[in-house]
Amino acid sequence: MIHNFTQASQRGAKLLSQVIIFLLILLSAVPVQGAAGAQQSGSEKVLSALSLPDSQVVYSPSAAGFDVGAYLAQAGGYLGRHQEYLGEPGWIPAAQVVARVALENSINPRLLLALLEYECQCVTGQSEEALNSGYALGVRDYRRKGLYGQLWWAANQLSAGYYGWREGWLRQFTLADGTVYQPESSTSSGDVALQYYFTQLALAHATKTMPESVQQEAWQRISDPQQGFLAVFQDMFGDPHDLARGYEPILPGNLGQPDLILPFELGVAWSLTSGPHQVWEVIGSLAALDFAPATGKSGCIESVAWATAMADGLIVRSEHGLVVQDLDDSRLQDRMIHGKSDGLEQTGWAILYVHIAEKDRVPVGTYLRRGERLGHPSCDGGPATGVNLHVARKYNGEWIAAGGHLPFVMSGWTTHMGSRPYLGNMTRDGNKVIANINANKPSHITRSLEKPARQANHSD
Repeated sequence: MIHNFTQASQRGAKLLSQVIIFLLILLSAVPVQGAAGAQQSGSEKVLSALSLPDSQVVYSPSAAGFDVGAYLAQAGGYLGRHQEYLGEPGWIPAAQVVARVALENSINPRLLLALLEYECQCVTGQSEEALNSGYALGVRDYRRKGLYGQLWWAANQLSAGYYGWREGWLRQFTLADGTVYQPESSTSSGDVALQYYFTQLALAHATKTMPESVQQEAWQRISDPQQGFLAVFQDMFGDPHDLARGYEPILPGNLGQPDLILPFELGVAWSLTSGPHQVWEVIGSLAALDFAPATGKSGCIESVAWATAMADGLIVRSEHGLVVQDLDDSRLQDRMIHGKSDGLEQTGWAILYVHIAEKDRVPVGTYLRRGERLGHPSCDGGPATGVNLHVARKYNGEWIAAGGHLPFVMSGWTTHMGSRPYLGNMTRDGNKVIANINANKPSHITRSLEKPARQANHSD
């Protein structure tokens, strides 16, 4: 996911594998001549019947008050009693696993619970076998064993469909029967997320030992109006379109980024080590950038450099090597709640900072002004081969592409996409810094004194 600037062979191999996976997705997006308007196959009809509003896929304001633990307690199913061992935190309730995956990936927790119920009947029912086997979704990959692993797999597929369609790098995909499915251009990102997820799930379920008739029956059941996935979702939570009422579209047409500054101290040299790339793992929105202190030192060493807040805002999460800052402010009139910050990362703008060392990390509840210290860059919080800082933005729960139509701008430096993930550059006043995992001189960037932040409606 995240790289630093030396040990090039190790990082290069990892980067190559991630690029290959991303390119495979891109290859599936090559348009098929004559596909549009063609008669749909049975498999295509199943997918075209799957529809979910965008706000019910991402962790949007519509789910900001949803309590996973309270829901599971009320549902009374086996999942509410299930626990999983997650290393450092030890044994934790399934509710915390679901909530953590939802928060980290910004995927709607209602959707994750509905997907579990559809596959294992363990949310409202008492089925134990699938959960206890470690493959609650039926994805028999040892790397995804356990509830956490299965839900991370689900979040990855949903993110690939949602952001691939939103950002334009996924335009079609191949189904288990070999059919190439190309959604209509008017299809929403939420619809494609669900369609892509079930396509990948069918591929994961397909085995040489399972009769084709059984696989086909399972595929047809997905869109069954009485037993299909949407029927399960509605039984659990009500009509998804009712849940979405008042929360669509997620991104206003006049959305603008608030004033942000580079996330490090004045006059200290850092490097842009990775251009636009995935927020988590190898698929999903190309919303993240990586920076590393330009010290010439490599590896996961203790750093004395400071990561700093890009804007004024409340710290709403500080755990597992990451910090999330909610940028709601009582001076901004677009999302005021009784004149105060709402303290919710699912509403409005929020900034994710990853690889923040535990030592000196800012605690939850702290209100930081831009430029104030939030912690030291490190290797904590996810795969990393050296000290770095991984940053991304989201609005109403949706990750915003760093080099997209609303580019990541910090201290006047505008981000641009490269020819593939991790490449790219930032420009300001005719100057350019070029992303490089080895932190060479063209990647060096230094924050200079900025103009005072404008106080304006950030949905302008």
